[in-house]
Amino acid sequence: MKGLTRALYEVVVSNWRRVALGLASMGVFLALWWLYAAWLRAEWPFHGTPSGVWEYVPYPWEVLEAFYLSFWSHPVSGLYMGEHIVASLKRIVVGFLLALVLAVPAGLLMGRLWTAEAVGRPIVELFRPIPPLAWIPIFLLVFGVIWGPIAIVFLGVLFPILLNTTFGARSVDPTLIDAARTLGARRLDIFMKVVLPFTVPYLMTGITVGLGIGWMCIVAAEMLGSVGGGVGYFIFTASGNSQYPYMYAGMLMIGILSILTTGIAGLFERRVSKWMGMR
Repeated sequence: MKGLTRALYEVVVSNWRRVALGLASMGVFLALWWLYAAWLRAEWPFHGTPSGVWEYVPYPWEVLEAFYLSFWSHPVSGLYMGEHIVASLKRIVVGFLLALVLAVPAGLLMGRLWTAEAVGRPIVELFRPIPPLAWIPIFLLVFGVIWGPIAIVFLGVLFPILLNTTFGARSVDPTLIDAARTLGARRLDIFMKVVLPFTVPYLMTGITVGLGIGWMCIVAAEMLGSVGGGVGYFIFTASGNSQYPYMYAGMLMIGILSILTTGIAGLFERRVSKWMGMR
């Protein structure tokens, strides 16, 4: 835990200009949000007749209040926000790990062996263009409301990791491989000490993109059917009950969780790259 805290501190200190600009842009976004909500309500600094849709756009502080209250009460779905987070994280982690276990070896093989690419490429190109969200109804019917959302996350994460890993393995400089062979490296040594380290940045890019898609998939799946809660279920229930501040609070929670998971993936990538001698 101390190591993770120190790593986050180093990232903030070394990128303080980026952090400052990010905070400034967030301040501008909140100000525009407040002005738009005030305009819909015809409140200061605006005058006139309130819009008929003003209740759909709460003020930022109303969303923050609902966000805070969702952790200490359960006014939406009978569960605390923490319980919804745990339910969504379980589905994300299981679906992500299943996709990782399949995509990494398949991507490495497709990137280095033409026979593996000849076998796998037609299947990939057949299913890759289909949006993962299009599979939600059939997955919920086939796998049920427990494994259905996990299967949707698996499919959403699979292709970004697979394609980036394949591209990274294929992009290895042939000079590096020839040099390793000249030094007497065997095929396994070349794979472990040349191909795999070279592919790690591409793999991490796929993981980052895949996690973002995975969060979109899990929210949509939980809106249509889930057991044991979930942040998507929280958003859907709040919307159905016209509890719009809580709906936005759930959306805010999804954004925070996505940032945290991709940030952890980035820290892991830097540690792995340093361990492999690439940084």
